[in-house]
Amino acid sequence: MISIQGLSKTFRTSDGTVEALKNVSLTVNDGDIYGIIGMSGAGKSTLVRCINLLERPTEGTVLIDGRGLCSLTEPELRKVRRRISMIFQSFNLLAQRTCLKNICFPLELAGVKSRDAEIRARELLALVGLPDKADAYPAQLSGGQQQRIAIARALATDPKVLLCDEATSALDPKTTHDILSLLRDLHNKLGLTVILITHQMSVVEEICSRVAILDNGSVVEEGPVEEVFSAPKSEAARRLVFPDGYDTLPSASEGKRRIRIVFRGYSTTTTPLIARMAIEEKILANILAASIKTISEKEYGSMVLEVADADELERALHYLSADPEIVAEEVESRA
Repeated sequence: MISIQGLSKTFRTSDGTVEALKNVSLTVNDGDIYGIIGMSGAGKSTLVRCINLLERPTEGTVLIDGRGLCSLTEPELRKVRRRISMIFQSFNLLAQRTCLKNICFPLELAGVKSRDAEIRARELLALVGLPDKADAYPAQLSGGQQQRIAIARALATDPKVLLCDEATSALDPKTTHDILSLLRDLHNKLGLTVILITHQMSVVEEICSRVAILDNGSVVEEGPVEEVFSAPKSEAARRLVFPDGYDTLPSASEGKRRIRIVFRGYSTTTTPLIARMAIEEKILANILAASIKTISEKEYGSMVLEVADADELERALHYLSADPEIVAEEVESRA
């Protein structure tokens, strides 16, 4: 288990101090695929680098299986880091080494015999689906293939935790899906704990079990992915979860009120709910935005409606909230 307790990180710059992280506390259980998401500058990359102490926290601590990393000596910390591997957006492969030799590199640093390192590297090449790329160089590979080699290298020391810092941000949507599928398979086969740092909602929706939303260095929301995404409570979470129909909504008509509804499950996403509300309650709602997505293999839909006045707002909220698979709330209208 990874426990982050009261973690803060301050950088001193020529323009003064920058608080990159502010009193962050999170728990990542063994075997989780845990997403940490936020907009650019939210503190995501600083947080992931604090987990393995590539950046030392200004305050707070990181515990792995109850052991505080901040109090470890450098030799002790190096030993722990072999169990916490990391992959990056830019792959960071060594251009002058073949794929096989790239994977062997951390094993060489750990003192593994050359022959044993090569055997292990070939096993990992097969595991990530590139057994025929042993003698290829990084420049000869596609971006997705380079990331697969980077993942194989990260697994060379048999880690228990894999940190992924924007690992799919440089990839196209199909390749992103393929890499996420690989990470899920490796998680299942090897029992890995995976922490994904990303700004892409689709990444978290596809693979993560829990999510923390960072905003301006602080955790503003945390919980199971399906709960946070179906009913986000913080302003930052709403902007991430509902990019369509949030900032882009047209200005409200005078006196009219708005409702956001989230449908959870196939039965609600395929029901003509708004038409039914119009027939049964005589509430005519204008649909301003709508979308359907899959989260953890379950269908979710969201919609923003506009109704005539406060009375219709209350009646619509009462009608919609009667279904336990629907979350309904008023949305503040822009002036």
